[in-house]
Amino acid sequence: MSTITAAQQSAETALVAKIGRKLIPFLFFLYIIAFLDRVNVSFAKMEMTWLSPTVYGTGAGIFFLGYFLFEVPSNLILQKVGARFWIARIMFTWGILAMGMAFAKSTPIFYGIRFLLGIAEAGFFPGVLLYLTYWFTAKERARMIAMFMTANAVTYSFGGPISGWIMKAKPLPGLDGWQQMFLLEGLPAVLMAFVVLAYLPNGPKDAKWLTDSEKQLLEERMAREPGRSTEHSSFKETFRIPGIWALCGTYFLMVSGMYGISLWIPDLIKKMGNFDSITVGFLCAIPYSASGLVMVANAARSDRAGERRLHIAVPALIGSLGLAAFAFFLNQPVPALIAVTVAAAGMWSILGPFWAWSSVVLAPRGAGALAAGIALVNSVGNIGGFAGPYIFGAITEKTKFGNQGGALYLSFTVLLGALLVFSMGKLSQREARNA
Repeated sequence: MSTITAAQQSAETALVAKIGRKLIPFLFFLYIIAFLDRVNVSFAKMEMTWLSPTVYGTGAGIFFLGYFLFEVPSNLILQKVGARFWIARIMFTWGILAMGMAFAKSTPIFYGIRFLLGIAEAGFFPGVLLYLTYWFTAKERARMIAMFMTANAVTYSFGGPISGWIMKAKPLPGLDGWQQMFLLEGLPAVLMAFVVLAYLPNGPKDAKWLTDSEKQLLEERMAREPGRSTEHSSFKETFRIPGIWALCGTYFLMVSGMYGISLWIPDLIKKMGNFDSITVGFLCAIPYSASGLVMVANAARSDRAGERRLHIAVPALIGSLGLAAFAFFLNQPVPALIAVTVAAAGMWSILGPFWAWSSVVLAPRGAGALAAGIALVNSVGNIGGFAGPYIFGAITEKTKFGNQGGALYLSFTVLLGALLVFSMGKLSQREARNA
C-alpha cells in the first residue's frame, strides 16, 4: 500500500469537500422532487374519498411493482448511456405521469398511473447510488448517501404543509384540491430534467468544475480503494454474489415498515383529531424532521467508526419498538406522534450505513455487478413498498384489528429485518477486509 503524505491527504480532503458541494445539494433537490411525487398520494387520500383502504393500499404500493420490474434494466442502461441523459429522461417521464395523477378518478386509472409512475422513476435512486461510487470511496460514502437521502425526510417536513396548503387553497380554477396538488407538484420534475442535461456530468472526466490535476488526484484516490474491481462481470453473476439475497431480504423488510407507515400517516393523523389538511401536513413534518437529523448523525458515526452492521440493526430495532408503541397509543394523538417520531428516526437512519455496506459487498465483483447489484437490492427490497401499504390496508379493512393490527404487522417486519442484520456476521467481516 502506498504511503499518503500529509499534503496529499489535505488535498484529497479538500477535493472530497468540493465534490460534495457540487453534487450533493443538486442530487438532494432532485430526490426531494422524486420523493414528493412518489408519496404525495398519501395526502391526496384525504380527499379521494372513493378509495377504500384496500384499494388505496394497493394503488399506493403498486408503484413499486413497476419499479421492481424495470429498476435493474434502467441501472444497466444508465451505466451505458451515462447518468446525465438517463436521469434527465427519468425525471421528464415521471413528471408527466405525476401530473397525470390529477386525472385518476377511477380505480383502474389510479392503479394504471401509479404502476407507470413506478416504471418511469425506476433507476433514479439506484442510479444515483451507483453515480456516487464514481466520486466517493467507501470511507465517506455512508455520510454522502445519508446527506442525499435526507431528502425523503425533508420532503415530508415541508412537502406535507405544501401539499396541505395546495389542497385547501386551490390556487388553480376549476379543479379539486387533490388534482391541483398533483399538477403543481409534478411540474418541477419536468422542468428540472432540462437542468440535469445542462449541469450534471456523467462522471469525473466530464466535470468542468474540476481541474485536470483534481481529476488525476480523484482517479488515483479511487484506484487505491480496497476491494474495488475494474473487471466487468456478467449480469447473471450478480445473483451469485455471497450475501446479496440477505441484503435484498433486509431491505425488503425495512422498506415494508417505512412505506407501510409513511403512506398511511396523513390519513391516520387526520382521524386522530379530525384535523384539516394544513394541520395534518405540519404534524407529519415532526417525525420526518427528526428522522433527517438522526439519519445524518448515524451515518457520520458509522463512517467514523468504520462499522455498518450495528449502525443498521440497532436503529431498526428502535424503529420496530416505535411502531409497536404507535400501535398501542394510536388513539392518543400526542403519545402516538412521539412514538411514530421514534419509529421514523430509527427506520430512516439505517439508510446511509445500509447502502454504504451494500456497495462494499458488491464492488469487488466489478462495475457491472455494482450497477446491477445495487439495482437488484433496491428493486427486490422495494417490493416491500407494495407489501407494507397493501397489507396495512387489508388488515385495517378486513380484520377486527384495524389500524392497530396494521401497525403491529409493520413493527414485526422491521424487527425481522433487525434480526437478519444481526445475523449477517460474514458480510461484516468482508466489509472490514475491504475498508
